[in-house]
Amino acid sequence: MLIKLIFHHFSKVKSGFRAAWNVAPSSVAKQVQERRRRGKKDFKYFLKCLAISIVLLGFGQSWAGVYEDFFEAVERDANSRVLQLLLRGFDPNTLSTKGSTPLMIAIEEPSPKVLQILLGLDQVNVNLLNRHDESALMLAGLKGQEPAARRLIERGADVNKTGWTPLHYAATGGHVSIMRLLFEHHAFVDPESPNGTTPLMMAARYGSAEAVKLLLDEGAVPTARNRLGLSALDFACMGERPDAISLLAPLMPGQPGVKDRRVDREAACNRREAAAAPDRAAAKPPAEVRAPGATPKAEPAAAPKDKATPIQPSSPAPTGRW
Repeated sequence: MLIKLIFHHFSKVKSGFRAAWNVAPSSVAKQVQERRRRGKKDFKYFLKCLAISIVLLGFGQSWAGVYEDFFEAVERDANSRVLQLLLRGFDPNTLSTKGSTPLMIAIEEPSPKVLQILLGLDQVNVNLLNRHDESALMLAGLKGQEPAARRLIERGADVNKTGWTPLHYAATGGHVSIMRLLFEHHAFVDPESPNGTTPLMMAARYGSAEAVKLLLDEGAVPTARNRLGLSALDFACMGERPDAISLLAPLMPGQPGVKDRRVDREAACNRREAAAAPDRAAAKPPAEVRAPGATPKAEPAAAPKDKATPIQPSSPAPTGRW
């Protein structure tokens, strides 16, 4: 009897505990359940972020590989590889690590097959500038690539860009056919660079006698001077260009004959060089010249290092800019 009574009492106590737990869970139980719920939610969020990070990391590495592959293909004139990457969505206006567009690289290398592909794409912006403030048309003029220059103009390339212009670059290379093409499309004959240098000045030192004559025939002003006070004749003397001197000296008012003047002008150029030296730091150009024409005869130290006159190239196929 006693055993039955104890068992009955224990059953009641057990039932009471169950009822209390089911009807009114303790605050501790609630906190445990809430933490478990939040923990599951946070863990799922963490897994989601981890998955996204892995995908983005893989995509970034993949894009970096495509980027390098594309510009290497442009330089090698691998037209099939370039076309393949373009079809996969590579932007043809992307700048290289050196700040040039694929179009500019194709002109400079040159890569004629890739250039033909790029010039045929409507999405290619022909007026983009590189970090030296140069356009594709300027580089085509400097390199003497007349078909490319003609196609660029047909695509709407800016003939009269502000600052250094395509005519400056074509005159520097002495490429008369491209200069005529630019004049056919209303190029200004005497545009000034940021320091006042004109195409005639560039042609007088770095171009050809034919380029100088064409500019004079088109109305270029031979007496004009840049910010350093140098005229086209000064440029010709510093470059020791007798052909340009013979064309320009008679056009300078109050000057002696060409033969006598050459010695005088060389001395004057040396004096100007010394006088202009302090001003050069403020007149530095945005780029060096890469003139493909004849190598100037002047020593590098004798040439003004501002954008008025290009730096002396070191090889028959110069690669420096002005």
